[in-house]
Amino acid sequence: MGCNYYDTMIRLQHISMSYGGREILRDVSADIAAGRITAVMGPNGCGKTTLLRLIGGLLEPTAGTVTVDGRDVGSYRPRELAQKVAFVRQHAQTDFDFSAFETVLMGRNPWQHRLQNESQEDWDIVERCMRQTGTWELRFAKPAQMSGGELQRVMIARALAQQTPVLLMDEPVSNLDIAHQIDVMRLLREAEGKTTMIVIHDLNLALQFCDDLLLLHDGRCLYHGPIGEGLTEGNIGTVYGVKAHRADGRIIFDY
Repeated sequence: MGCNYYDTMIRLQHISMSYGGREILRDVSADIAAGRITAVMGPNGCGKTTLLRLIGGLLEPTAGTVTVDGRDVGSYRPRELAQKVAFVRQHAQTDFDFSAFETVLMGRNPWQHRLQNESQEDWDIVERCMRQTGTWELRFAKPAQMSGGELQRVMIARALAQQTPVLLMDEPVSNLDIAHQIDVMRLLREAEGKTTMIVIHDLNLALQFCDDLLLLHDGRCLYHGPIGEGLTEGNIGTVYGVKAHRADGRIIFDY
């Protein structure tokens, strides 16, 4: 199946990206469906993080164009883009010794005018997002007082508080225990109207919670479409070099 789909919120047109003479992405084209969860999958080093950073305007492609909601990403002013796209990085980190509540409150910055104080609505949104991610009890904690998984959930809460139509998540559940992985994925599942792209390595978790799949192999788009049709024995073997089969709606690895 080709790499173009339907109901476009994000459009990638012949994207290529190189670092230091090494081509990370090669001629990737895909229309990312609006209001759906797209799993971005592939082995380490295939360009998944680079792709999300291009969509988030953190990088400029060597070739090709990236559009979000019909506009070239490069045409957005930073504040405008922050009202469209929220980004959760692979490794949760903060350069400031703010409390968890203050960190999540930063997600409201794109919607505030200069020198404007936070409103009661902002505070209510922050509380709701922290409760949804199970971080409300951490609201007074500083980064040094939180585990990596707790800080990651705080960063997810911040992205949700940003209230953007597009959510980019780079391995957001990799540092979480199983219960919190499921909680976060269920939360994304219930976030109606958001166009979510999530880099994820757990094939079964992706199969259970994601709608679509963008599968990268050697920097190219091998497959884009419904995830149930894309996670085939052949594609898994080609991309990951392992044998697997589907049984009872799950992917079973053959050892």
